[in-house]
Amino acid sequence: MSVFKSASVPGTLSCALILGCAVFFSCLFGIYTRPVDFLATVWPANAVMLGLMLRMPRAAGPIGWIAGSAAFLAADFLAGATVFKAVILASANLIGIAGTYFVISRFSRDAIELRTPESTLGLVLAVAVGSLLAGGVGAVANPILFGGTALGGLTFWFVTEFANYVAILPVILTASALPRWRRPDRFEILHYAAPVLALILACAIAVAIGGAGALALPVPALLWGALVYPRFVTALLTLAFSFWTLLALSAGYLPNTVDASNEQALISIRLGVSLIALAPIMLASVMSRQAELLERLRHLAAHDPLSGLFNRRAFRSEAEVRLKAARREEKPVALLMLDIDHFKSINDSHGHAAGDAVISIVAERAAAFLRPTDVIGRIGGEEFAILLPHCTRSEALAVAERIRRAIADEPVPAYPDGALDITISVGLAAAGSTNADLDAMLLEADGALYAAKKLGRNRAETSGSA
Repeated sequence: MSVFKSASVPGTLSCALILGCAVFFSCLFGIYTRPVDFLATVWPANAVMLGLMLRMPRAAGPIGWIAGSAAFLAADFLAGATVFKAVILASANLIGIAGTYFVISRFSRDAIELRTPESTLGLVLAVAVGSLLAGGVGAVANPILFGGTALGGLTFWFVTEFANYVAILPVILTASALPRWRRPDRFEILHYAAPVLALILACAIAVAIGGAGALALPVPALLWGALVYPRFVTALLTLAFSFWTLLALSAGYLPNTVDASNEQALISIRLGVSLIALAPIMLASVMSRQAELLERLRHLAAHDPLSGLFNRRAFRSEAEVRLKAARREEKPVALLMLDIDHFKSINDSHGHAAGDAVISIVAERAAAFLRPTDVIGRIGGEEFAILLPHCTRSEALAVAERIRRAIADEPVPAYPDGALDITISVGLAAAGSTNADLDAMLLEADGALYAAKKLGRNRAETSGSA
């Protein structure tokens, strides 16, 4: 039986084609920015191939590995390498990628996407393994291809691979971490632009003054960015810093920083740059996890755990915001009070588990008829309130009837006694464009609800005129 189902073959081929093209052009970038007759200062291809395999699992199969191998060889042949040299260089790249992939693919999805603080340490471990394997090939290849030493090939290859992985891989792994776009106000634009401007200024100062400390000048701006931006944007900033530093060193734009002819000094600087780049990414992961926890706490504080709707306090808060907008826009507003009929007898006869199921399903069915601008909350044991902005009394009554029929017409599954016939009573209040007051509307709707109960339940009642 084939490993790939026929339905998935087009997806697999497409992923492999994307991977092959990305690796090929990444190779060309590295080749045409490298020093003559030596390894590239910036080599994104390995991190690109690894990142795409992690983000597109179909690309990690045999076809993807073949496409990546062909891309490495094609780029080297295009650059004029011999078959022997191209095979050795491609082998080093593929061995390093395979080692890193073997380690990091065993991480959880949250760890792969750098959602947790400890995931950065896991990334370091994974890329260190792959870089060490590539360095082993470098120890053999360096004396043969470049006339250097085995130890020099091991260290230079390891550090270069490590630095490129650390700079590039986080960008690919966190590419889905951007929040939903909304138009920022003037102060937010300044808030978000400030870290980038600070980074540009720090890099300019580093070029102007030079010296060994110049490499550390952008660090505060990077950490500032990690506090402000999501993980993906922080990873982009660290990538820009890493590439700028490595290319500036190679081109001699950072005076009195390092002797470009001193191989050991270059190795040390590249390793230092890669480790500097880890700090903002780790901080961004910490901030991301903290933001997620705070959002979870805010949700728990504002929502009823049984129905998933706003609790009483959160309903009042959100409803006041919508009422204020309705008064400003001079639009009518309506409010519904829903109460489950004979709810106490449901608990007494069928148990609290059945009562909980009834509350949950009634909430779900009621919410299904509402607009995104409507506000619904559970304000008591079996009572719900719904605020309907831009809604007249007659329109609100129609909404109430639809909700009432949806609940009454279909029995509610309620363990352990099967489906139960449930009805609700609804009270309605409405207000004009200028006199919308939440407490007054709640009181009016509660009176209408009492009337619906008195008139026999399973009905919607309103008071006042349209």
